[in-house]
Amino acid sequence: MELDKMDENEWKYHGEGNKSLVVSHVQLPRVLRLLKYPAEDCENPPQTPEQAFRQIQNVVDFSSNVMSSLLGEKFIHSGEVVKLPLEFVRQLSIRAQHQRPAMRCDKVMDIYSGCALCLPNLTSPTLHQPTHSLPLCIEIKPKCGFLPSSKHVSKDIKTKVCRFCMHQHDKVARGKWKRRSLYCPLDLFSGNRQRMQFAIRQLIEEPQNNFKIFKGGQCIYSSKEGSDDSLDLNSLLHQLRPYFTYGNNRISHVTGKAVLNDFIQVLVNALLSGGGGGGHGGGVADRCGEGRSFCEASLFNKERIRHGSQDLNSNSVLSRILQTQMLDTLNIEGLHPLYRRVEQHLQDFPKERSRLQVDGPYNEAFLETLQKCPAEDDGSVEYAAAKVHQYRVAMTAKDCSIMVALVPSPEEEEEDDDEGLSSQRWLRDFHSTRPPAFSYSVSILDLDPKPFDSIPCQLRLDQRIVSCYLRTGGALPKASLQPLPDIYAAAERDDCTLLFHPV
Repeated sequence: MELDKMDENEWKYHGEGNKSLVVSHVQLPRVLRLLKYPAEDCENPPQTPEQAFRQIQNVVDFSSNVMSSLLGEKFIHSGEVVKLPLEFVRQLSIRAQHQRPAMRCDKVMDIYSGCALCLPNLTSPTLHQPTHSLPLCIEIKPKCGFLPSSKHVSKDIKTKVCRFCMHQHDKVARGKWKRRSLYCPLDLFSGNRQRMQFAIRQLIEEPQNNFKIFKGGQCIYSSKEGSDDSLDLNSLLHQLRPYFTYGNNRISHVTGKAVLNDFIQVLVNALLSGGGGGGHGGGVADRCGEGRSFCEASLFNKERIRHGSQDLNSNSVLSRILQTQMLDTLNIEGLHPLYRRVEQHLQDFPKERSRLQVDGPYNEAFLETLQKCPAEDDGSVEYAAAKVHQYRVAMTAKDCSIMVALVPSPEEEEEDDDEGLSSQRWLRDFHSTRPPAFSYSVSILDLDPKPFDSIPCQLRLDQRIVSCYLRTGGALPKASLQPLPDIYAAAERDDCTLLFHPV
């Protein structure tokens, strides 16, 4: 990619979050992530080009020096900061504007600094397998996978119902989503196949912004915030069916229910796989008592659990994310007083902000501060700063995304699994009598550092979520409880149609 010969016509709008907008190249497996700022600042950018460069470089440093060590290098793509021609950036902004969701247009793309983060396009992987099928890529935002046990938790409900399930009530009440998701992160992080399959089924039924499916780099299944548009489950079945047809069986002989079951099981296998490499720490089986491994809001019936491991492979992507999330040992209620200690110290000694690495740099010293933080509070500002840094890292792990890329592999090549990269493995669903073989890769993205000064906002959000849940008694307006068509019911209707296809 020659930066001095950039053509805006070779790039297209890919998506955006709260702080950045992403465009992807139409041919190369590359994306550019550009900063955003409030629309009212469009004439007066809030920072200089040098500050913008430093902000993006901080993201790269945090990902490569801190999160990579905690989550595993094989899962991380840190990218690099690039300087783009300003005219290219301006034309790109115009080109992308008409494709942006209306709800995101309260912010504009940075067209003044010319700085961007260049990353691989993980929705269009290059796994180099001899197949004519386009790769599938599944994006999951797993969210927080454990219940807090800190003595600082003031509301008992927080030790029984997970943050995600409580937050659903607040989001529906505020109109962000029309319907609540019945997904519970504790089911996905459980390591139990039945619970994990149940969790993914709930993500498919109500994806919100926690689940997307891409085919050849194009999003084929997702939700839009605040939209009443129903999800086309039959279209999803049609898209997935060719990937789960075995041997000489005709496509029409594979039932919709079987397609969904196989898809979910293949995805669970990828999430449970160790993927090679060394680990930091052990498994998570002993992370909490059996009683706290269930969220009371989950619809999964505990009695349905039969035999099977409750543990996560300590090298699996879910285990590494969960271990990092659990750096939040105090909960926001216990952390906030420590934040106030640091804040007061910085008011008295502003120059200490650098020594305490409040704004970075995110280097080996920052990582060492996290790892060597004392178990007990010694009353020092150093201890308080280290706990705040641990919490910020944990929050990044709670907000990250997992990308699972799947490429169908010819069955006759399924033994040749020694040639690929460490993050690419052969995947076989060993519960199926007709297992599909896939080459796959698992990655983690969205690993930006959380601002030090966001702690008070986190406390207010936590209080609002708990208050809303307690006020409603865990109940929601009837409209939000109307279920979408069950994915298996949709699959069975699809099966009935297929029975009448001529053979």
